[in-house]
Amino acid sequence: MIKKNQYPGLFIALEGLDGSGSSSQAELLTNSLKANGHKVFLTKEPTNNIIGGLIRGQLTDVWKSGMECLQLLFAADRYHHLEREIIPALKDNRIVISDRYFFSTIAFGAIELDRNWLISLNEKIIYPDITILIRVSPEECLTRIEENRFRFELFEERKKLKKVWLNYLWLQKKFPNVYLIDGERDKEKIAADILKIYQKLILSKKNKKVLA
Repeated sequence: MIKKNQYPGLFIALEGLDGSGSSSQAELLTNSLKANGHKVFLTKEPTNNIIGGLIRGQLTDVWKSGMECLQLLFAADRYHHLEREIIPALKDNRIVISDRYFFSTIAFGAIELDRNWLISLNEKIIYPDITILIRVSPEECLTRIEENRFRFELFEERKKLKKVWLNYLWLQKKFPNVYLIDGERDKEKIAADILKIYQKLILSKKNKKVLA
């Protein structure tokens, strides 16, 4: 079973299709929380470490392997990410904000591979306290990608993105504390809604401590 976060820090993951704006929202949330005096650690997957570099190489067609190999690399990158960065930050009572986490593995990997196998690869990771799932249509995502990049990556095709989104919705039903956000609005309005979700969780945790 995937483990709950038992460390003093709070763990938030932002997820969505490529082009959904998860990176921008992760940065906006980080800046907002820092402005209010919180200690925040912003990170992402794939990481900038060695394994993350191998993953990005395959996503951009620099080298090729089977999907099983790619997903094993994602899992290895995630465990290294936890060990090297996320857990130390949580122990230090920081708010960890990750632009993508294990939902991406399942949502994208399950286009071709078995969901249960993909989940089993991640059975010893820490589950986020909050997962923000940003909803943007595949068509809008592809338009955004085309406007901002010279090329598309491995999973960035309309049919694939539709399947990925269905996998995200399946994950939303299967796992707790997943919040669906409309991502086809002004960035500031999306950011405000995400901040409200964070504030609601903090208030809930404080109330539980008082009742205990």
